[in-house]
Amino acid sequence: MAETIIAQGITVDGEISGNEPVIIEGNVKGKVNLEALVTVAEEGQVEADVTTTQVQISGAFTGNVVASERVEITPSGKVVGDIKSPRILIADGAGFKGHIDMDVE
Repeated sequence: MAETIIAQGITVDGEISGNEPVIIEGNVKGKVNLEALVTVAEEGQVEADVTTTQVQISGAFTGNVVASERVEITPSGKVVGDIKSPRILIADGAGFKGHIDMDVE
């Protein structure tokens, strides 16, 4: 399983979809729809709605997240938006502004 890295200095404006893990170190705007782990690195900036299985946010994230398994916001992560997932971890020091829905359907 190969990871795709969107490096610092790269901006993706549009839609990302697929079933392989993605690490975002640059900028992503639009929509992300993956069936794999999405990692927003400390230097990453995301302005998108994300639908995935798992997401780990260490950078700046603006948008809504729907994750079927898990969402983790690390101490350096800053999130503005709504999160829907059965498992959510917000570390001490992380920033979060929005609503959480942990309803398991």
